[in-house]
Amino acid sequence: MDHDLDLLDRRISECRACPRLVAWREEVARVKRAAFADQEYWGRPVPGFGPPDARLAVIGLAPAAHGGNRTGRMFTGDRSGDVLYAALHEVGLASQPVSTHLGDGLELYGVRVTAPVHCAPPENRPTPLERDTCRTWLVRELSLLRPTLRAVVVLGAFGWQAALPALAEAGWTVPRPRPAFAHGTRVRLEPAEPGRTPLTLLGCFHVSQRNVFTGKLTPAMLREVLTEAAEAAGL
Repeated sequence: MDHDLDLLDRRISECRACPRLVAWREEVARVKRAAFADQEYWGRPVPGFGPPDARLAVIGLAPAAHGGNRTGRMFTGDRSGDVLYAALHEVGLASQPVSTHLGDGLELYGVRVTAPVHCAPPENRPTPLERDTCRTWLVRELSLLRPTLRAVVVLGAFGWQAALPALAEAGWTVPRPRPAFAHGTRVRLEPAEPGRTPLTLLGCFHVSQRNVFTGKLTPAMLREVLTEAAEAAGL
């Protein structure tokens, strides 16, 4: 069993549990995109990013083939990450507005960014089996964060569906029927054990290029959700 996030991150980065995802992430890392032909791709599962005493978690979907699969950091090196980290910086939760590569100096303040699937999937679509296989990592990560975690923002319906059972396994009681995903949804999750702290769960449209391009999610909408989450987390 992992006793700290550093060990968990190392174990995640070595996972080979899903053959389709392993083949895809390694093929992408070998072939590369022309714009990044001179770069060495990460080509492995991408662990979460942020401090071990985070009070707020942001849960996405999966790394992008030429984003996190290239850089080795969640939401780093792609346009979705540009939107997310700019918003985190604007609301005071990140040290800088851009996240380009490991070692670029970015720090998150009280926030941990992670995903229910740690490998880049073809067409950004993990299968339900791949999602469920990867859940054990998210459960362990949430369990390790539990002493300080007070709020979670889930980006998109896929992440929402994956996060609810993981939160239940990690020690919070999810209402039944399970709350449906919608942008701006706010749910209070009570602890499964007495004496522990409840959690505020918020839904937000995913920061995908399509959502941002069409205006389904604007930077202002994202900042509003992150500000609400930060307040709920005591940040």
